[in-house]
Amino acid sequence: QVQLVESGGGLVQVGGSLRLSCAASGSIFSSSAIRWFRQAPGKQRDLVASITRGGATNYADSVKGRFTISRDNAKNTVYLQMNGLKPEDTAVYYCNIDDWGTNYWGQGTQVTVSA
Repeated sequence: QVQLVESGGGLVQVGGSLRLSCAASGSIFSSSAIRWFRQAPGKQRDLVASITRGGATNYADSVKGRFTISRDNAKNTVYLQMNGLKPEDTAVYYCNIDDWGTNYWGQGTQVTVSA
């Protein structure tokens, strides 16, 4: 069983920064790709960034150059550094592990960017 707990969200002004954390329990963390998604009110949940077990990263076009995903396998934690925040980044952010078709999600952390 895998449990994911996100933290680090909050209210920030346009252009500000936040760092989200996702702490995982369970033995699969270090061997798994980890993904960050976000969901704004009334919209679908969209992939924001991903990182493989080897550290290769990928980003949605909307966040390239502003967000950085990283992982610390010793701490079973993945991070999402978000800089240059925009109002359209406002959403609940979730981390995710897809373990051979079984998806694990955290409870999410709210990010609100005020104009």
